[in-house]
Amino acid sequence: MAISGKHLLTFAVIADTHMNQSEDYSSSPYPANALANARTRRVVAELNQRDLAFVVHLGDLVNPVPELPTYADAAGHFKAQMAALKAPLYLVPGNHDVGDKPVSWMPAGRVNDDHLALYESHFGRHYFAFDHGDLHFVIVNAQIVNSGLAVEAEQRAWLEADLAASDGKRVFICIHYPPYVSNRDERGSYDNIDEPGRSWLVALIERHRPEAMFCGHVHNFWYDRLGETETYILPSTAFVRHDYSEFYRIGPGDQHGRNDGAKLGYFIVRLYQQGHVAENFRSYGRVLAEGEILPPPVETVRRRHTKESSIAWLGLDMRQPWAEEMEIAPSGAVDEFERKLARNDYPILALWEMGLRRMRVPVQDLVNPKTRRRMTVLKAVGHLFQVHCYGVPEGEDAQALRAHAGLVDVLEIVIGWDAAESALRGLADLKQRTGLRMYLSRVNRRDAGKHAGGRYNHLISHGFTLDEADELVDFFAASADGGAIDGLMFSIPRDMAPAPAVRAAAALATRIGKTACLYIKSSSSSPAESFEDDRANAARVAEAIVAGAGAATVEIILDTFADSDRGYFARTGLVDRRYNPKLGSHVVGNLIALLDGANWTLAENGVALSRDSGEKLHLLLPDDALPALPDGAQWIDLETGAIHRGADGLAAAARPVMLKFPTLVDQD
Repeated sequence: MAISGKHLLTFAVIADTHMNQSEDYSSSPYPANALANARTRRVVAELNQRDLAFVVHLGDLVNPVPELPTYADAAGHFKAQMAALKAPLYLVPGNHDVGDKPVSWMPAGRVNDDHLALYESHFGRHYFAFDHGDLHFVIVNAQIVNSGLAVEAEQRAWLEADLAASDGKRVFICIHYPPYVSNRDERGSYDNIDEPGRSWLVALIERHRPEAMFCGHVHNFWYDRLGETETYILPSTAFVRHDYSEFYRIGPGDQHGRNDGAKLGYFIVRLYQQGHVAENFRSYGRVLAEGEILPPPVETVRRRHTKESSIAWLGLDMRQPWAEEMEIAPSGAVDEFERKLARNDYPILALWEMGLRRMRVPVQDLVNPKTRRRMTVLKAVGHLFQVHCYGVPEGEDAQALRAHAGLVDVLEIVIGWDAAESALRGLADLKQRTGLRMYLSRVNRRDAGKHAGGRYNHLISHGFTLDEADELVDFFAASADGGAIDGLMFSIPRDMAPAPAVRAAAALATRIGKTACLYIKSSSSSPAESFEDDRANAARVAEAIVAGAGAATVEIILDTFADSDRGYFARTGLVDRRYNPKLGSHVVGNLIALLDGANWTLAENGVALSRDSGEKLHLLLPDDALPALPDGAQWIDLETGAIHRGADGLAAAARPVMLKFPTLVDQD
C-alpha cells in the first residue's frame, strides 16, 4: 500500500525474545540462547530512545515451556525487564508461553486449559483487542486454532464479530504462528497454522481486509500480501531459526547459523494518514549487561524505506535469484518427516533497507508465474521492474510482455547491432501493442576484437559505449522506427570513473533526445580478476549515485547486488551472500536518504551537488584531500549515517563521506 499524508504515530513490534530463567543460562544447548536476556535488555534500551506510542510483542516471551518449573522464573525476568520499557506494552502469546499447536510428533506439551491459565496468571489475556485513536489492533492466540478446546470456539466467534464491527477502520492483526510462511497453499509444518484453521483465518482476513498482519515464531523475515493485507513475519531478538540457513550459497556462520547476528532485530512501524512503513532494525545480537546504560543516541540520517523513496533513476541488476524457493531439509529438530518449501525474502529486505526501488530482472522472471506474482506484490510497495531480454521478444516472452505490461516499467532489449534496423521494426510493433517504454542495448559488436595477445576473447559484452555517440546520433536520425526507443543502455567499464561518464552521457542524451541509462560495472574485462576491496567498490558506487543525482536525463544501474565470490568476475557487492548489509549497502542507503526529494545540479568535478536553496553536498572519496570546512558545515559518515558538525574527527572518518554545507560555497 502506498503511503501519503502526515505521519500519525510510530510503534514498535518485537518477537521471540525467549527470555531465560536466569541471566546467562538457557535450557537450549546453543550459546546464542544464553544471551537472550542481555539481548532483550539491549532492545528495550534502544526502544526507550525512541518516541513510541506503544510496543507489541508477538510471543515466545520466554524460553522455558509451561510444563517446566523454570517457567515462572523466566516470566519474572521478562516482566522485570519490560518494566523498564517507557512505552505501553501489549503481549501476544507464543507456543513457548502457552504450549505448542496440536501436533502429535512434537515432544513439547500442547496448548491446554492449564497452560492458558498459567499464562494469564503471569501476563494477562491471551486474546483481545485494543484501540489507539482510530486504529484497531487485534491480538490473536494462534496456538488454540485447531485445538478443539472450548476457548477455540470462543476466540473464533469473538474474532469474527470484532473484525465485522471494525470494518471501515484501520485494523492490524498481531499473531504468533503465521497462517503460512511463503505460500498460502503450502503444506503444514512446525512453522505455520494447519488446516482447517488456516483457511478460516485467511478467508476472514480477505473478507475484512485489515491493513497489516504481524507474525512471529519463525525467527526470520518474510513479506507477502494476503488480498489487500500486508503480512510480515518478523525476526527474533534472540536467535535465528537456522534450518533456513539453507537459503544461502555460503557457510551458515556462527553456531551453524543460529547466531547470524545481522538477522536479529525488530520493527519500527510508522503510520501515515494513508498506509504505513514497517522498517526492520537489525540489532546484530548486541547485548546490554545488568546495570549498564546505553550512551545517548548519535544523530543520524533517517533512511528511506522503498515505500518512502521517490528515487526511480537508480537500480540494481538482480543477477542472483531474488524470489527463490528452496526445499529446506528436515533436520530432526522441529521438523523431521517432510521437507519445507520456502522462499528467501532477504534480498527484498536488503533492498528496502537501502530504499532502492528499481530492479533489473530477466524476462524469465515475468514468464515464471511464481516470480511474476512476487513482481505484482512488490510493485504495490513501489518497486519498478526493468525487464531485459535478448532479441525482439517472441513466443512466451512476447506473450508475457503483452499480458503483463503493467508490471514492466522499462523493457530493455539487447540486440546484435548488425540486425538493428529489423529489430527496431519489431520493437515498434511491440510498443504499439503494449505501450511499454523501451531501452535499447547491443551485444558484442561484429568488429570487436576476438583475439588479443594470442588469447581468444570468449566473453560477452553488452551496452553501448560513450565513444559511439556520433554513430548513435546518425543512426537514430536516419531510422524510421527510432522513435520507438526511449533510452539507450551504456556500459561503463571498471577503469572509467562514473562522474565523467555521467557528464558525457548527459550531453549525449541531450543530443539524441533519449534517456541514457548507465550500467556501472564493478568488474574488469578479465574474468579471472577479482575486486574484493569493499571500500573501493563502495566509493565507485557512491560516485555513480552522486553524479546521477545531478543529471536529469541519466539513470544508473549498479551491476552487483550481492557478493560474487565464485565463478567468473568475482567482486564484492552491497550485501554479502547471506544478504546481510555491508559497507556498500550503508553507503547507498544513506545517499538515497540524503538525495531524495530534491532537484540537484551536478558540479563540473562530478562529485559535488547544489540546489536552489544554496545547500551543497560534496562527496569525499578515499584519495581526496581533506577540505577546509566553513562555519556551520556538517559532514556525514556514509558508513554509519552519523551526522557531525565541524572538522573534529573528519580525518579519521571512514570514507567516502558526504559534506553538507548550509550555504553555497566554492570548494574548487
